[in-house]
Amino acid sequence: MLKLYSFGPGANSLKPLLTLYEKGVPFEVVRLNPAKFEHHEDWFKAINPRGQVPALEHDGRIITESTVICEYVEDIFPDAGTKLRPDDPFERANMRIWTKWVDEYFCWCVSTIGWERMIKHMARQLTDEQFEEQVKRIPVPEQQTKWRNARNGFPQDVLDEEMRKIAVSVKRLEERLKDHEWLIDSGYSLADICNFAIANGMQNGFPELVNKTDTPGLLAWIARINARPAAVKMFAEVPRELLPQAKA
Repeated sequence: MLKLYSFGPGANSLKPLLTLYEKGVPFEVVRLNPAKFEHHEDWFKAINPRGQVPALEHDGRIITESTVICEYVEDIFPDAGTKLRPDDPFERANMRIWTKWVDEYFCWCVSTIGWERMIKHMARQLTDEQFEEQVKRIPVPEQQTKWRNARNGFPQDVLDEEMRKIAVSVKRLEERLKDHEWLIDSGYSLADICNFAIANGMQNGFPELVNKTDTPGLLAWIARINARPAAVKMFAEVPRELLPQAKA
């Protein structure tokens, strides 16, 4: 049995979730609540010492890093469900160019804005003492810095630069998807899943960039993936995140 430690079906947690649903293999989801900082609990850091989700347990071994988990699932279940990685070496390389790009560029700029808009409410609802206690439990120094930035507010020049990168990312996706069904020529693949994990819902969070006028190809691609039976089932069975919201 596979066991996936995960948040809800969004961002990096969505990647292996949707991959597993597309493969149609049995697995257990262990939902961690980010609002309760469960990923920083000692029991979970014994599973992933970095205190980050997702993490996949298989035969007593732990695999971490969302895109690596997706490739691992395809490796161990190549003939199950939907084939998510092309056989052709050139197409496989193109797939990995897209997954590398989302991991190293696209994900990070969207993440920073998400931290500024949402995670800051988690950080600011704590007293100074409570906050420092939580930060001490975070094993990755860069994550400690992000929590402090979320509590204090990211510098405006950082937010402006991240929005610029988001615009670049949206343009790149639209350029490909305006006349292609999927991100690589061989068809639906991990390239689509990994980018969808970040792009899904951008029409709501970034309507000035993602809209019917400027990005019809991107919107159609988002809709196609949301309509896939695996995605429909995933969103129906795995609740979305419930994060603290800003108080009026």
